Amino acid sequence: MTEPSRIEYKQAAILKKPSRKILMPMLDNPEITIPELAATIGITERSIERNIQNLQKENKIQRVGSAKGGCWEVLDYEK
Repeated sequence: MTEPSRIEYKQAAILKKPSRKILMPMLDNPEITIPELAATIGITERSIERNIQNLQKENKIQRVGSAKGGCWEVLDYEK
């Protein structure tokens, strides 16, 4: 059996539990805010921001509209 490549590790890392926990509420409520996500999931707002940045880099989510009046669009959700 061969070792997973760096790319496979990176792909597996993108949907660890915190990221999945962030995507689920975004699917249910695209207008959810970072403080609401933090309260729902039980992690800090800074952790939410970091996970959102990673999800955006991997093209899993995008922000549509303005920072205050926009919403989240989930582009790729792997269960």
